[in-house]
Amino acid sequence: MEQRQYVGIDLHRRRSVIVRRSADGETLATTHIDNDPLTLAAELARAGEHPEVVLEATYGWYWAADVLAECGASVHLAHPLGNNWGHRRVKNDERDATDLVDLLRMGRLAEAWIAPPALRELRELVRYKAKLVHLRTSCKAQIHAVLAKEGVRVTASDLFGPSGRVFLDGCGLGESYAVRVTSLLKLLEVLDWEIDRLAERVAAWLVDDAGYWAIQAIPGVGPVFASVFVAEIGDVHRFPTARHLCSWAGLTPTHRESDTKVHRGHITKQGSRLVRWAAVEAVARQQQANPIADHRRRIADRRGKNIGRVAAARKLLTLVYYGLRDGDIRCLAGTAG
Repeated sequence: MEQRQYVGIDLHRRRSVIVRRSADGETLATTHIDNDPLTLAAELARAGEHPEVVLEATYGWYWAADVLAECGASVHLAHPLGNNWGHRRVKNDERDATDLVDLLRMGRLAEAWIAPPALRELRELVRYKAKLVHLRTSCKAQIHAVLAKEGVRVTASDLFGPSGRVFLDGCGLGESYAVRVTSLLKLLEVLDWEIDRLAERVAAWLVDDAGYWAIQAIPGVGPVFASVFVAEIGDVHRFPTARHLCSWAGLTPTHRESDTKVHRGHITKQGSRLVRWAAVEAVARQQQANPIADHRRRIADRRGKNIGRVAAARKLLTLVYYGLRDGDIRCLAGTAG
């Protein structure tokens, strides 16, 4: 019976290095290829049936993982922060691919989850919408900055609503400043239209998702934050407990232990930045009294506002876990709305 082979791929934007090894650690081949689906599939065919393949979660890995899976490989995605190469005197692509395949072969590889193609498409929409919102916020901040340079005091309650537009038209800016503000207002119109269109597509995508509707019962979580949680977390069953989800999201403290000394520091911030942002923002937007807001207040009184907000975000993400897992949040039953 032919022995299963192990394959390590150091993937780059244009070229990649592939190292094939036996289960005993013998190097069978080292190949440099130009990135192309057909070339990658042809090279993988030399590894026999159902090889174990590892590549790093690096720039543009989607296509490679899909090609490998279609070819019958067992694909593993190396976590970029979970595998420490050490301090080598020599670093090159061949050594990187070799280290990857050795970690996989010895069962010491820290893996990242490979989201299915459909979820990756949803993430693309949600992440792009978040980027457009960031651009929109930047445009609004620039308009405020231009007005400050001209010494204009904003009296409109909503600078970007109908009354605000009238105010901007009559504030008498210098020519260069007026040109910039007019340009920014046109960009805002385009961004508003694109953001609304993306929101409609995301909502249509999630209309039958029970978890998406369940977590909107959490105070501060609406359709926008719910779509972020669903898209970024994906299959919540891959987390054994809510604590594992909070740790993955980077909302748990760092832990350094040696002998009798234990040090717990700031939160790790390793994981989905969008999930952390959504959890913290959802907590910050809570106005009425509820268990999460009360928890934030108690922690803030003892340890400060920032720590209180993060602790409440962790509590909120715990409820998100149960909502996505069960399609219902029993402790909030009857409190929605």
